[in-house]
Amino acid sequence: MPDPTALRPLSAIHHLALRCRDAEQTRWFYEDILGLKLAAALSLEKSPGTEQERPFLHLFLELGDGNYIAFFDEPGHAKPEHFELKDSFDIHIAFETDSAASMLAWKEKIAAAGDFIFGPIDHDFVESVYFFDPNGYALELTHKTGQHDAVLVEEERATRRQIADWTARTRARKIELFGADAIDSRCTALRATRHSAKNSRAETT
Repeated sequence: MPDPTALRPLSAIHHLALRCRDAEQTRWFYEDILGLKLAAALSLEKSPGTEQERPFLHLFLELGDGNYIAFFDEPGHAKPEHFELKDSFDIHIAFETDSAASMLAWKEKIAAAGDFIFGPIDHDFVESVYFFDPNGYALELTHKTGQHDAVLVEEERATRRQIADWTARTRARKIELFGADAIDSRCTALRATRHSAKNSRAETT
């Protein structure tokens, strides 16, 4: 077992890594349009850890808080469907601005670059505008409203009850979709996949 004193709180997201269609196209959007700092472009020939031949460029762009958004440009395994528009419920990235005025100024710049952008949408605790990057990822620019902290403090009190109520409400549908074992599992997706494959092999022998 690990030393409990060494299990310090996770302090930040160092980087979020996604696949991109083209590194230069992605650099243009995030550096020239969104103003992120181009921090690194690592050209590698093998997949780290496996040493599999898999040439790729790993692009890092730095946000104002020192964290990064990163992209893999790897045409050897890329498919056109990787870059279709993503449902924002599957993945979206929300960048924070410091005010409504700043958010609206960014909205104007993004629209001038030819990207469709809609909003603002008032979520009570934040206000946001939405658009897509060249790779089909849904993006959000958001700023905290005056009641941001109060709303989240109030919601925190009911968080576990909300999860329990939602779990009870949706469990039957999820069992229908995924099976009880999948939603009751308390292990990583990779371990669950291996377990499922092992059970499938056992059932066929």
